[in-house]
Amino acid sequence: MSNNHKSPKVTLRFLAAPTDVLMAGNQGVSGGRVLEWIDKAAYACAVQWSGTYCVTAYVGHIHFNRPIPSGHMVEVRSRIAMTGRSSMHIVNEVFSADPREGVFTRACDCLVIFVAKDTATGKTQAVPEFVPANDEERRVLDAALSRIDLRKAIETEMSQQTYDGPSEAPRLIHRFLAKPTDINWGGKVHGGTAMEWIDEAGAACTMEWSGEHTVAVYAGGIRFYRPIAIGDLIEVDARMMRTDSRSMQMSVHVRSGNPRGGRENLQTAIHATVTYLATDADGNALPARQFVPRTTEDVRLSEHARKLRELRAEYAPMPLVSPSTPAHVE
Repeated sequence: MSNNHKSPKVTLRFLAAPTDVLMAGNQGVSGGRVLEWIDKAAYACAVQWSGTYCVTAYVGHIHFNRPIPSGHMVEVRSRIAMTGRSSMHIVNEVFSADPREGVFTRACDCLVIFVAKDTATGKTQAVPEFVPANDEERRVLDAALSRIDLRKAIETEMSQQTYDGPSEAPRLIHRFLAKPTDINWGGKVHGGTAMEWIDEAGAACTMEWSGEHTVAVYAGGIRFYRPIAIGDLIEVDARMMRTDSRSMQMSVHVRSGNPRGGRENLQTAIHATVTYLATDADGNALPARQFVPRTTEDVRLSEHARKLRELRAEYAPMPLVSPSTPAHVE
């Protein structure tokens, strides 16, 4: 199936606002808000290509390379890397620039996978095939293909874990109802909104534990298992798995369900792993307050976090974007 009349690319541009910063005195926009921007741009790219409603299925391998200050001009570029029968693998790059200088530099990049849905039946829908047209598009396709085995290995590793045993781990749970303002035109909560919930809970838990301001520096496989509807009871459960010399690795579950069923009947909608650093007033990394796991489950999850890091090193996927991409000047 061809799609020659539609562009495989979308670029959004806007100013980072003071309300995009998580807390007063922060050095930059929160990681959750950046993830929300990425999801919006990638969603627009997916809908433009498929011509139908789409849902976020996976967000992976996000390195937050530097903070984005409030007031900076932000540019989010999304482009199709590859397609499956109903899926679209989309590469996203976030740039920002001081508007007085106009020099855009990369702040982060990641891969987002969307699945096309039929709004009437809710079933997956076939999408037009994306065929690379030049060497750069073929390179990006190869990079996307190089991540498939890593995703499968991480998913297998994550499926073997439990999170309901005795634990002494630092933990924070938010509960609230999904609001009408949280949804997309398909009637379900935006993936980007849910990723912002994840970062807010993870940041709050790590700040409480460390006693310092913390920032997200990496988000691993964020998997979307089921949609979240207006009025659902939401539970965002952030739990520390491991600390290294400077980093704090968090597991965050988003659970949802009908509030009449009570919190015991909530089902996992999203699962993510996010790494945080504590920073001083100048943004410099501080040593992490150490968490020493002692219960059986805490010890196992600490090893699980180490294993996830080893898998990423073992599979060593190709970079999604070329490090030589030049900054552009307005």
